[in-house]
Amino acid sequence: MADETGSGPPALPVFGPDEKVCGNCKLWAAHSVDHRGWVGLCRLQPERGLFPPSAPLCNKFLRRGVATSVPEETARRERSVRGVGPVVVRRRERDPNEVVDLEGLELNMTRAELMELIREAVGEGGAAPLANKWEGGTIKLVPGKADVQGKDLPIDTFFHKIVMVRDKLRVMEQKLNAHPKLTDAEKVEMQSYITRIYGSLTSFNLLFRDKEDHFAGSKSED
Repeated sequence: MADETGSGPPALPVFGPDEKVCGNCKLWAAHSVDHRGWVGLCRLQPERGLFPPSAPLCNKFLRRGVATSVPEETARRERSVRGVGPVVVRRRERDPNEVVDLEGLELNMTRAELMELIREAVGEGGAAPLANKWEGGTIKLVPGKADVQGKDLPIDTFFHKIVMVRDKLRVMEQKLNAHPKLTDAEKVEMQSYITRIYGSLTSFNLLFRDKEDHFAGSKSED
């Protein structure tokens, strides 16, 4: 399918604010175009596969353009954690190397290690919300040569990949800092490389809705 200019995919469909379709839900992310037009994935139910934005709503509907309150997001994450294992309240001031008491279970695990296991189990990666102004947006890749076709990439898809990179970097950072065979000097050197990577990625901070989800490099690279 082509747009009015005859090149590139068609524009994403726009629905009225009261239309009860998945295209009005912030959990639906555009993916590609097939014989049905634009199709995408549900972030909460990926097992549904690709389906058009005109699909009817389910009971997980979250309206686009409406900010979800922090208490609701926190409650949803805590409910997911309870279905996996012991409940751990995440507080920023806690020492990540503190050994966690799991109520009699014979496990010797630090708080950081436990949180990493929980995040992997509940799929916390990609949970960072996209800034409202970018929802439903498109990134246009325009080649330098006039005879080469450009490409449109849904911002939701691009943002998901950026968040995955951020989460993998955080896991790498934790593993390096806890590695038993690395010296302190080697850890500092490795951390400096990771900090530079964070600094290179700060350009994408404008996509995040919440400042605490931003990339943070060294002061000279911010």
